[in-house]
Amino acid sequence: MRTHTGEKPYKCDICDATFCDRCDATFSRLDSVKTHLRTHSQEKRYKCKRCDVAFPQSGTLKTHMKTHTGEKPFKCDLCDATFAQSAHLKTHMRTHTGEKPYKCELCDAAFSHSCSLKTHMRTHTGEKPYK
Repeated sequence: MRTHTGEKPYKCDICDATFCDRCDATFSRLDSVKTHLRTHSQEKRYKCKRCDVAFPQSGTLKTHMKTHTGEKPFKCDLCDATFAQSAHLKTHMRTHTGEKPYKCELCDAAFSHSCSLKTHMRTHTGEKPYK
C-alpha cells in the first residue's frame, strides 16, 4: 500500500546520525533501507568476475556489467545518444530541455547536475578539498 500512498516511514540511520547532506533517502520498505545502508558502509558483496571492482548492491553490479558488454539500451529520442543506465539518459535529457533542478539557496545559480551545485557551493563556503 505504501507504493500507492507514497508513504516512506524508513529513513537511513547513517545519514541522520551524521547529518549527511548528500543523502535524503527515504523508503517505503524496511528491506530497501537495509540495502541502502550498504552504500554507506564498506561492505561490497557483489564482485565483478571480469575485473577487480565490487559493489554494495546487486543492481549496481548488473549495471556495471554493461561496461564490459557495451550494451546501451537507453536511447535519446531527440539525438543519437545512447546510455547504459536510464538515469544517465534522464540527466542527458536536460541538455535538450534546459532543465536546471539543482538550485543554490544562497544565490540565483541553478544547475542541471547535482555535482555542479556541490562544486558551486564551494564558492560560498571557501572549501578547497583538493590538495
